[in-house]
Amino acid sequence: MTHITFVRHGQANTHARTAEDYDRLSPLGAQQAQWLGDYMRDTQAHFDHVWAGDMARQLGTAQGIGHASPDIDARLNEFDYFTLASVAEAKNDLPAPRSPEEFTRHIPQLMDLWRQDGIPGAPERFADFEDRARGAVDDILSRGGRALVVTSGGVISMVLRQVLALEIPEMTRIMFQVRNSSVTEIEYVHGHMMLASFNAIPHLAAPDRAHARTFI
Repeated sequence: MTHITFVRHGQANTHARTAEDYDRLSPLGAQQAQWLGDYMRDTQAHFDHVWAGDMARQLGTAQGIGHASPDIDARLNEFDYFTLASVAEAKNDLPAPRSPEEFTRHIPQLMDLWRQDGIPGAPERFADFEDRARGAVDDILSRGGRALVVTSGGVISMVLRQVLALEIPEMTRIMFQVRNSSVTEIEYVHGHMMLASFNAIPHLAAPDRAHARTFI
């Protein structure tokens, strides 16, 4: 049986307005990664392989957990939300969100347009994002054993779309819920991927870490 533990990166720069500015861990994000690493060592978690995307927030999280040199696979990178939203605002008259409430309405609309190839000049096609996430997971599964994969919320949501046959509304609701540094587990059993756990944060369970249970 192959087991994949997906970890979403720690909290990034929440005040960013560009993909480049977002791509760095906040002090809290670095702490979340360290706490997760402590928890994994305390529970003697074992991984045969460790992967991460090549984004700074993903690599910083892997390093904070205690894996300084993961195997790098850029297919595990997040999609470029900022550019996608900017293009959709200019080409599709879809206003970019200015508040968390607007964001929750914006993402389903954006993702649905993107899935239908309805955003001219998008930095990446939805189908290509879907294919690269699937390809990365297939390659990880082919190695067997237990794998740790440090990635982003969009990739984790896309994997769950494939595992659970989710449509866009359900996928976006999953995306909203993936916490920073959370753990989601997939098992490959009898030729099928099965969801074993979702969005777990045992390393943040203590009452004095309630402030660290972040989504953005």
